[in-house]
Amino acid sequence: MINYISLMLINLVAGHFLLAYYIYEGLDNIRQKRWIPGFGMTGSVALVTGLHMIWTWPIRGSFNVAFGEMSVLFGIVFMGAAVALAADWDLITVTIYAFFAGLASIVVGVQIINLGMTRRPLMSGIGFIISGLGGVLATPSLYLRNNSTLRTVGAVTIAIAGLIWAITGYLSYWGHLADYTDWVPPTMR
Repeated sequence: MINYISLMLINLVAGHFLLAYYIYEGLDNIRQKRWIPGFGMTGSVALVTGLHMIWTWPIRGSFNVAFGEMSVLFGIVFMGAAVALAADWDLITVTIYAFFAGLASIVVGVQIINLGMTRRPLMSGIGFIISGLGGVLATPSLYLRNNSTLRTVGAVTIAIAGLIWAITGYLSYWGHLADYTDWVPPTMR
């Protein structure tokens, strides 16, 4: 069994902290292009791993939907942001897309809690919900970017989601290293 959710989670952590920093300090910074590599790297990893997961279903059941599809949506938002910044385009269409991706993330978070999915369903569910709120609030945040209080609250909220994903991701690495110590791929059996 191939399981790279730990990689996806740590990529999510990096993306959330990049986004929090961008909201806090970079949204109005004249040097917008400096955000392109970070958004592009985050988006690339999320998109590639998410697409592989939804096309091949390498893990058990609906985890492929929750983590794979949300990774694709997260990845395409970050890739869209990177392209928009590179081309000096307005971020409005990216934030509109993020709104709908955010709604999906909220639905997934509520259902993870409801179904008791993952080893820590409440933490994972809250992570998806807070991340989703970031997407839902992206357009208003873009238009109200001159409000420093709103930007600070938004950045802190996104950073809290990043912390939740960090705890989840690093515990996932810890557990996966222990769980797969003796695993042998089918080609080596």
